Amino acid sequence: MATILRDWSYRYQWLYDGISRLAALGVGGESRFRHLALEGLSINADTKILDLCCGAGQTTRFLVEFSQDVTGLDASPFSVKRARQNVPEAKFVEAFAEEMPFSDAVFDVVHSSVAMHEMEKEQRRQIFGEIFRVLKPGGVFTMIDFHSPTNVLFWPGLAVFLWLFETHTSWELLDIDLLEVLREIGFSGGEKKLFAGGALQVVRVWK
Repeated sequence: MATILRDWSYRYQWLYDGISRLAALGVGGESRFRHLALEGLSINADTKILDLCCGAGQTTRFLVEFSQDVTGLDASPFSVKRARQNVPEAKFVEAFAEEMPFSDAVFDVVHSSVAMHEMEKEQRRQIFGEIFRVLKPGGVFTMIDFHSPTNVLFWPGLAVFLWLFETHTSWELLDIDLLEVLREIGFSGGEKKLFAGGALQVVRVWK
């Protein structure tokens, strides 16, 4: 069942968007959810932003409100086609996140929205290494993804969502200290903020 629902959520954008909006209610709605990882960052029209694993551009359409230089990357040609239709103001690239077709040190900000939970452990480390490579010195990687709830009342909702729409990699992410992994890659500093009873985490690190 989980595989079918997962496939449907990617095949039918109305279903994916509906699920996303419903899940975002825990933090005050979709707009609030899409902005969580960006809060406090200095972004202007010239800031070069990479929306990593951008899907159909659900977060990209919010990023273009801040910058005129936004690039979305996704491995799915179906998603990239949708993203180009949904957010014509941005540039989009079809490629794997662990093998980005960009030069070193080209982006000021790399952003990832609920994507890293889909990756296997070593794949995720490769992606973090690529993020480090394409960021400019002083650049920031900011992401939002699932987290093990600190409030037990949020466990049932998260568990049902993961069972129906996600895979084993999502459950594994709940036990991983992402800040520790990112520091091992070479990132410095770092902060983690929890939302929705701890079921969501925003992680931010600098190069």
